[in-house]
Amino acid sequence: MASFSILCLYLHALIIILSSLVLGLASSAPLSPAYYNRVCPQALPTIRRMVEDAVSQERRMGASLLRLHFHDCFVNGCDASILLDATPTIDSEKNALPNANSARGFEVIDRIKAQVDKVCGRPVVSCADILAVAARDSVVALGGPSWAVQLGRRDSTTASRSVANNDIPSPLMDLPALISSFKKQGLNVKDLVALSGGHTLGFAQCRLFRNRIYNETNNIDPSFASQRQATCPRAGGDSNLSPLDPSPAAFDTAYFSNLVSKRGLLHSDQALFGAGGPTQDLVKSYSTNLLAFSADFANSMIKMGNIKPLTGSQGQIRFNCRKVN
Repeated sequence: MASFSILCLYLHALIIILSSLVLGLASSAPLSPAYYNRVCPQALPTIRRMVEDAVSQERRMGASLLRLHFHDCFVNGCDASILLDATPTIDSEKNALPNANSARGFEVIDRIKAQVDKVCGRPVVSCADILAVAARDSVVALGGPSWAVQLGRRDSTTASRSVANNDIPSPLMDLPALISSFKKQGLNVKDLVALSGGHTLGFAQCRLFRNRIYNETNNIDPSFASQRQATCPRAGGDSNLSPLDPSPAAFDTAYFSNLVSKRGLLHSDQALFGAGGPTQDLVKSYSTNLLAFSADFANSMIKMGNIKPLTGSQGQIRFNCRKVN
């Protein structure tokens, strides 16, 4: 009888140890492109179809969805924290300086989430994964490369406006600050230049480049400055838009060609070219080699998407991307 009791205690202890191991593995489960293949094989085709529809209605939306993923990942990892609305306990990242009156596409993400949950029959696809896939599909819809998105992220239950203010790179940064900002996220100089190439898509508001076109002289083409001044006055018109490169709805090398010609719109863009060093060599290379840029951009997007994801038993799968369950 005593030996039986000892055996029961041994088995109980073994179950506890095995359970702990399983939970440990679950909380650090690796991401995988095949994550939804069995639980909801229609998830990714549905996201692609919804993104293509949104981009066909408004080409600018592709850049907006790409930017949402970028701004999400730079704040405590790729966890959909950027999507959370403000509450008494959540200081929404939507109100941070880099996002307020600027980040957009939230309604598109809402529509994608609703449709994906419908085809899956229940909420099994995280908002964080939707952001990652929508960013890829937006790039593809605008003529850019595809890549195998790593999947299996879960959604955060918190947000941080202060971290968003501190960690999302500013359009006013110089090169050392940019390198430091990306290094903090585990991204190197090649990632910095390749991911900055995302500015081959989209627009920027006047308030973000006014100082450059009126007060910078050493690293800006005068005729370019004059062109931009026509739609960005010295006072007022803060939200007036200008394209980040001459073809803002096409994934191409024009962004880098612009930098070589000292026609970068943002100070942080032009900072990549003009001071020599590795970023200048990469800009030159990408300006004439779309294949190299596309390949490096895809690789850096995968790398960025792996920044501190919540997996396994961490976080949650939100029913509504705007609020915690």
